[in-house]
Amino acid sequence: MARSTPTSPNLCKPARRATAWVRSAKSSRAAFYPARCQCFLVLLCLITTSVAAEQSETDWSQAYEATILPLMKSHCLDCHGEKDAEGEFNIAQFTDGKMAIKHRDSFERIVKRIELGEMPPEDSEPFTAEQKQLILAWFDARPKQKLCDELASEATQKWYRGNVMSRRLTRSEYRYAIEDLVDAPLPDSISLPSDGSGGEGFDTNGDSLFLSPIHLESYLRAADWASHQWLSTHPIGETPDTADASSARKSTQEIVRQFARRAWRRPITGDEIERLMTLYDAAVERAKSHDTSLVDAVSQPLKAILLSPNFLFVVEKESPEGGVQRLTAHELAMRLSLFLWSSIPDDELSQLADSGEILHDDVVKSQVARMLADERSNRLGENFGLQWLGLTDLKSKTPDQEIFPDFDNAMLGDMQHEATSFVSDIFQQNRRLLDLIDGNHVIINQRLAEHYGLTEAAEDFAKSKSGNAFEWKRIQVEDGRRGGVMTLGAVLVKTSHSRRTSPVLRGQWILSEVIGSPVPPPPPGVPPLEEANDEGEHATLREQLELHRKNPACASCHNRMDPLGFGLENFDALGRWRTMDGESPIDASGRLPSGQTFSGPAELKSLVAKRADEFRKHFVKKLLGFALGRSLSKFDDCVVAECLTQLKSQDDHAAILIETICLSYPFQHRFFKASVDTK
Repeated sequence: MARSTPTSPNLCKPARRATAWVRSAKSSRAAFYPARCQCFLVLLCLITTSVAAEQSETDWSQAYEATILPLMKSHCLDCHGEKDAEGEFNIAQFTDGKMAIKHRDSFERIVKRIELGEMPPEDSEPFTAEQKQLILAWFDARPKQKLCDELASEATQKWYRGNVMSRRLTRSEYRYAIEDLVDAPLPDSISLPSDGSGGEGFDTNGDSLFLSPIHLESYLRAADWASHQWLSTHPIGETPDTADASSARKSTQEIVRQFARRAWRRPITGDEIERLMTLYDAAVERAKSHDTSLVDAVSQPLKAILLSPNFLFVVEKESPEGGVQRLTAHELAMRLSLFLWSSIPDDELSQLADSGEILHDDVVKSQVARMLADERSNRLGENFGLQWLGLTDLKSKTPDQEIFPDFDNAMLGDMQHEATSFVSDIFQQNRRLLDLIDGNHVIINQRLAEHYGLTEAAEDFAKSKSGNAFEWKRIQVEDGRRGGVMTLGAVLVKTSHSRRTSPVLRGQWILSEVIGSPVPPPPPGVPPLEEANDEGEHATLREQLELHRKNPACASCHNRMDPLGFGLENFDALGRWRTMDGESPIDASGRLPSGQTFSGPAELKSLVAKRADEFRKHFVKKLLGFALGRSLSKFDDCVVAECLTQLKSQDDHAAILIETICLSYPFQHRFFKASVDTK
């Protein structure tokens, strides 16, 4: 295939000088030099430029038109043309340098697939090493936008859609806020509706947190329970008709002030107290003709506090003029508490907010360290960790009882707790972030140790002096079979069918949740993988998948997913280790489109760890999206980059990510639309 020849005006000065020398050559090979050497000179120019500094938009777009676009047309358009573009990549839309600049971020996934040898597919002509390096150097030299001290807003973004920021509390946040407020767990009889997800895939996204009549019914029941629960630990004694009216009202007023201060996360004004006290006064008046206790009267304003938007919503006060504004001290304290504890601020955070000290960076750092050391940070593993791993609905997973009669919901609960503990422990103990991929430890109890076949750990649990069958321990594992999120029991069960394992689901999960390189859904009309027939001879699962991949519509995605999933085939549908599948030995080997081969979970984890940069960036974006409660935009790229820089400076230890996010511009600022015409 003839290679495109870039024109010299698009080259850097050293390349143009070298090109002139080539053209002046009088040898018999002179005609060969411009076609071959100019491609090398463009590569040299791009590499030199990307090392020194990023290119200007003009230079970058010209390099695209001269060199990259011809390569894309010759190697990619057959599969990724305007009609029926595979894998959601429509390269035909990038018709010139202006379009390349406009969609510069879209090239990240394309270039990564090229770098890994996944594009073009095996049955197409591959890029040469020189062409591949040319594309990588061009992408690395892309011009960056300086947006570190800006937010997406009507002033900085065309067609700004906005984000729902003053959102209601999620189900988990509401439950923990109530429990922390009254120091007692919310009864199971008071159920709260589940939440949807949005943004980066989390229920903290305001766009998905609507308020329904079902929510209000649940809030009414919870408020009634919580007010009486709190008063049961703060005895006030007498009935209204026998108590001194003035003294009782004064005492109640102080109770209401304290309760509202904690529940509403800010100081309470005198007018607010008086409005709440009208409910108490009305209850006392009614008590004159009814047998009503003082507790019932006091509970009325307390219930009103819990039903107020000041409690149910994350209230961030908007100024009339709008614009980008820094959060107030109390708003920042609430954001910190929601991020790390999924709850309301405690007394120490509240006091720092009252004094304004929380607005100082060094105070934020010390509070992040304190909050991570608190057991309430386990909720970070529960609310961020389970949603990131896609395990929030694990208990709805029902392995076939005919095949797995001993598996029950208690085991599923243990597996979910294991996943929660593993993720939160990474931050609490400031462990390596890559322990999430290739860690050499598990956090389990005796039941899971026995289920996983960790004989030595199970025996140690049995000999434990505590005699607590539900005790959890951190156990070292050195053989590479266990450790990291890919071999969590919850993940292995979630990515299996009810009767068998699924290399497809497991490989898809690794690409999507760990590496951050998801595959698109199958195209319409593609038949599903045939289920194995229980009667007579049938193909093995690996053989069925090999047949499935012969379909060109399936091959491009399954060639990426299936090998990764096969690396986990030693684990059955319940996450137990095995070496045989029925009468067939397990084949846990895999070969990726890049030509890399591996066998078993230990080698799989080593291979995924080689893509650590992709994992880190994906994980940081997930964590930031959870913290901000919205979709990320180009204005958040600086925070992602700073997180990665700080992570590297701390030898990959994870707690710095929390600190960096909490100190970031978008975490401490937000955009408000103007509520009035300020002209």
